[in-house]
Amino acid sequence: MSGMLYLVPTPIGNLGDLSDRIRETLSQADFIAAEDTRVSLKLLNHLGLKKPLVSYFEHNWAESGPRIVQRLLAGETCALVTDAGTPAISDPGEDLVALCAQAGITVCAIPGPCAVITALAVSGLPTGRFTFEGFLSTNKKSRRSHLEQLRGETRTMVFYEAPHKLCQTLADLADCFGPDRRISLCRELSKLHEEILRMTLGEAMAYYETQPPRGEYVLVLEGATVPAEPEVTVDMGVERVRQLMAEGMRHKDAVKQAAKALGLAKNALYEATLETVTESD
Repeated sequence: MSGMLYLVPTPIGNLGDLSDRIRETLSQADFIAAEDTRVSLKLLNHLGLKKPLVSYFEHNWAESGPRIVQRLLAGETCALVTDAGTPAISDPGEDLVALCAQAGITVCAIPGPCAVITALAVSGLPTGRFTFEGFLSTNKKSRRSHLEQLRGETRTMVFYEAPHKLCQTLADLADCFGPDRRISLCRELSKLHEEILRMTLGEAMAYYETQPPRGEYVLVLEGATVPAEPEVTVDMGVERVRQLMAEGMRHKDAVKQAAKALGLAKNALYEATLETVTESD
């Protein structure tokens, strides 16, 4: 019988966010797959746990993933952790989950710290619908293409960004979405120097001309305004009736169809067309 893969979130800055379930899962796992074994070792030492660690990160996932799957198929249980946050979110853990799904291995996600949701919740921007876009590519062509695809996006957008790339990213966002678009810059979430800045893209660019970016950022960007539906008037209904009658439809039938299509009152539209339409019924 195969084992199980647990996706175990780790604190994004505050060790107090470790839940009892996270501790229990780490303590019961046969081995732990870690983004950086040195970082995870510090966490295990904090918890007073000793567990075998294997490396699983961006540059070795293609080789390490199948080896982990073989151990799981042999009946072992693995806890997958990243340096901070929830595994498989903007993380090669998604590939390991896909391998497990293909092999019929059960995957269990433990709820816990996640920078995306934390930043979205405090952003002050709409949270009902959002899209997570991860890190933008460092390749100019790919980055431009990515942002162009988002130009008309009406949902709130969430990005990750490193401090040394923040200024260029803000400039690219302003160029694509305009300097008046609102953004929340969430820095060092749950840590001692946590900071939430709510401003426009233009204001953010000006702010960081004098304030060097520090720490890891989650950028929460306002979506595009949904175009307002044009108001339907009786005159529009009259014009539609004329078009339908020009195509050969009887007056009453044209009124009925136009009223239904435009959401107008049928009787009011019929009265309005009597003065402008000449036809014997």
